[in-house]
Amino acid sequence: MIKLMRFLKPYWKQILLVMALLLVQAITNLYLPDLNADIINNGVVKGDIDYILRTGGLMLAVTLLLGVVSIISVYWGSKTAMAFGRDVRHAVFRRVQRFSLAELNIFGAPSLITRNTNDVQQVQQVTVLALNVMITAPFMAIGGIIMALRQDVPLSALIVVVIPLMAVIIGLVMKTALPLFTSMQIKVDRVNQVMREKLSGMRVIRAFVRSDYEQERFDVANRDLTETALSVARLFAIMIPTIMGIFNLTTVAVMWFGGLRIDSGAMPIGNLTAFLTYIMQILMSVMMAVVMFVMVPRASASAKRINEVLDTEPQIEDPKTPTAIGDVHGELEFRGVEFRYPGAEDAVLSNVSFSARPGQTTAIVGSTGSGKSTLINLIPRFYDVTGGQVLVDGVDIREMRQADLWDKIGFIPQKAFLFTGTIASNLRYGKETATDEELWHALEVAQGKAFVSAMAEQLDAPITQGGTNVSGGQRQRLAIARALVKRPEIYVFDDSFSALDFKTDGALRAALKKDTRDATVIIVAQRVSTIMHADNIIVMDKGTIVGAGTHDELMASSETYREIVNSQLTKEEIA
Repeated sequence: MIKLMRFLKPYWKQILLVMALLLVQAITNLYLPDLNADIINNGVVKGDIDYILRTGGLMLAVTLLLGVVSIISVYWGSKTAMAFGRDVRHAVFRRVQRFSLAELNIFGAPSLITRNTNDVQQVQQVTVLALNVMITAPFMAIGGIIMALRQDVPLSALIVVVIPLMAVIIGLVMKTALPLFTSMQIKVDRVNQVMREKLSGMRVIRAFVRSDYEQERFDVANRDLTETALSVARLFAIMIPTIMGIFNLTTVAVMWFGGLRIDSGAMPIGNLTAFLTYIMQILMSVMMAVVMFVMVPRASASAKRINEVLDTEPQIEDPKTPTAIGDVHGELEFRGVEFRYPGAEDAVLSNVSFSARPGQTTAIVGSTGSGKSTLINLIPRFYDVTGGQVLVDGVDIREMRQADLWDKIGFIPQKAFLFTGTIASNLRYGKETATDEELWHALEVAQGKAFVSAMAEQLDAPITQGGTNVSGGQRQRLAIARALVKRPEIYVFDDSFSALDFKTDGALRAALKKDTRDATVIIVAQRVSTIMHADNIIVMDKGTIVGAGTHDELMASSETYREIVNSQLTKEEIA
C-alpha cells in the first residue's frame, strides 16, 4: 500500500484540506457533549430557561457547521480517492502496454484484467475510507479521551481496560484474515480465467459436447472462491458481535459506576451524560478503525498484486540512444538468428539467416512447429532474439525506437482481430487521416469491397468486439485491408489467407502483388498454392532453414519442400 501512495502526491493540497475539515469536524463533535452537560448542570438543574435557549441555539449553530464541514470533507475526500484510482489504473494500463509477449505470458490476460479492475477498486475503497474515516478516528479517539478525563478521571479508568481488549481481538482476527484475502484475489483470477475460456471457446465446447464438463470446472472455481469468502465472513461474524458486546458492556459499566459517583456527590449528572457521549465517541472511533481493518488486509493483498505489475520491467525497451534510419527502403535481414523462449532448454530457432528486399515476396513455409510464427514475431520485436541480429535497412531493430519500427511494418496476424467500432474505424487504425477513397482501394485489393458494399451502412457498418459479427474470411480480408491502408515498407502476413477460398486467395495475391510492388512482403502460409509464385521461398524444419529459392529450384533441391508440395498438390497442379 505504501508504494502506491506515490500516486497521491499530486493531490496533497486536497488531502490537507480534507484533514483540516476533519479536524474541525472532530472539534465540533467533541464540543457538543460539553455544551449538553452545561445545559443540564446550569440550565435544567437550576431552571434557567434563558441559559437553555442560548446554549441550545449555540448547539444548533455548531451542528449546522458540523453538517456543512462533513459534506465538504466527504466530497473532497471522495474526489481525491477517485482520482487516485484513475491514476493507478492508468499507470497499470501504460505498464501493460509496454510489456512484451514474455511478460504477458507470465501474468496472463485474466490476472491482468483483475489487477486493473477489482484490485484497483479494493485499494480505491480503502483510500476513500482513509480520507473520511482513518483520519477522523484518531482525532475523535484522542480528543474523546482528553474530554472524558476532563469530566471525571476515576471513571476514565474504564478506557484503560476496554481499548486494549478490543485491540487484541482485532489483531487476532486480522492476523488470520490477511492470508485469506490474498488467496481470495488469486481465486478471483481463477474464476475470470475459466469464464474467459468458456466464452472464447464456446464453439469448441459445444462441438465436443463438453458443456457439462466446463460447468463443473466453473463450479469448482466458484465454490473454491465462495468457501474462502465464507471463511473471511465467519471471522468478521465473530469479531463484530464481540466488539458490540464490549461496546454495550462498557455503556452499562459507565452508567453503573457513574450512578454511584453521582449518588456520592463526586460527579454532576450533566458530566455523566457528557462522559457517556465521549465514551461512545471513543468506542465508535474504534469501530471505525475496525471497518478500516476489515478493508485494509484485502486492499493490502490487492496493492501487492498491483505493485507486481508496476515493478515488472519489460524485457524489451527502447535504447537510450536510438539509431535513426536514413533512407527508408524496407530491406529486412536475419543474420545468424537464434531464439529460445524464457526458461526453455532448447532453442526454437537456430542459425537463421536470409534477406528480404523491397519489390520481392519472401515466403516462409514448413511443417507445424517448425518455427515459422516465432520467426516473424521477431520482426516487430514481440520477442527479442537471444542470438544474432534482425536488421531493417542495415540497422539492428534493437537499436531503433519501437514506435519507428512498428511504423514501417504492416502486421497481419494469424488470428485476425477487429476492434469494436465500424469498418472505417478499423481500417483507419494504422492511418487515422486515410480518406474514404483510400479505404475503398484497400478493400478492393483485399477482395473485401463486394461484401462491404452490400452492407447497408457500408464503411460505417458496425463491428462488434473481435469482429464476431462477420465471417472468418471477411475478418481476414478486413485485417489485410487495414494493413494496406497504412502503406508500410514491410508487410508481414502470418498465415493470413487460411480462411479464404482458392479463387479469392488467387485474386487477392494478384492484386496484392501490384499494390505492394515497392514494399518488402513476407508471407507465412500452410497452403503451397499461396506461396509457390514467391520470389524467394524459405523452407523451415525444426527451427532451421533447410532450403531457400524459387519453387522450381526447391522442387529440384529440397526433399522437405517436395514432401510439403506433394502432400497438397496433384502432379497436374505441380506441373
